Amino acid sequence: METSTANLPQRPPAADPGQDNVARLVLKGTDQSGIVAATTDELARFGANIVSLDQHTSDPAGGRFFQRTVFTLPNLSAVIEDLRGALGTRLANFGLEWELIEARKQKRVAVFVSKSDHCLLDLLWRQRRGELPVNITMVVSNHPDLSEDVRAFGIPYFYIPADRSRRTEAEARELELVQGNVDLIVLARYMQIITEDFIEQAGVPIINIHHSFLPAFIGAGPYRKAKERGVKLIGATAHYVTKDLDEGPIISQDVINVSHRESVTDLQRRGADVERRVLSTAVEAHCEDRVIRDGNVTIVF
Repeated sequence: METSTANLPQRPPAADPGQDNVARLVLKGTDQSGIVAATTDELARFGANIVSLDQHTSDPAGGRFFQRTVFTLPNLSAVIEDLRGALGTRLANFGLEWELIEARKQKRVAVFVSKSDHCLLDLLWRQRRGELPVNITMVVSNHPDLSEDVRAFGIPYFYIPADRSRRTEAEARELELVQGNVDLIVLARYMQIITEDFIEQAGVPIINIHHSFLPAFIGAGPYRKAKERGVKLIGATAHYVTKDLDEGPIISQDVINVSHRESVTDLQRRGADVERRVLSTAVEAHCEDRVIRDGNVTIVF
């Protein structure tokens, strides 16, 4: 069926990302003297007002440096290219990777899902209430089960059967949908292996929610395994997808206490609550440009 049209990162105070004159400058590179001065001086020269500035260094003596600056600038859209050029000239000698983003341009998101609805519906609900700064443009599923739920949100639902025997065909169709049309893919309990070829061709970050506190209980039936081991904590992990299964850079994690009294069903229910919270936290952080990837680790401001 296809229809058309206990450790979560804390969100810092920031300007409304929907404001027309708000922008974010995100950068990383080798730590060295003068980076902060150069960026703030250039912003001041253009008349920008800095709302927040977060920075981190792994080592002041030549370590890795990370910075996220949120600022307002009158008539931003009219001058942003001039500012981008000026920053490029000013920062050229530092050898940094940097990006200047207009906060008003919300990231376009495709949500992939199978049969479990809790993470998907939570993202859709948060978007509708204005609590999640994203534009969910489509839902893609290898099952038709959730089409009516998604229809209520007015978002296109694409049913693309996918299993091991037709993975190549399914991924080709999925790539037709997402290439050039989205800025982020979220796997909201999408129970299919994502191939390295798909990751490369999609060309956008992919966030997955894993129903355990990685690296524990990888694979099928994590809550049953947790019950059998008599664990006292269960949790969830949101991470970027890489070619190495469930080993990508971690964005957000959380755990809750459990005991011998909980059944496997109880663990699944309570685990679903954690999964929802962890995934929405990760998606929000990414879409507000608060996550900087560096190798297999993340800096989350």
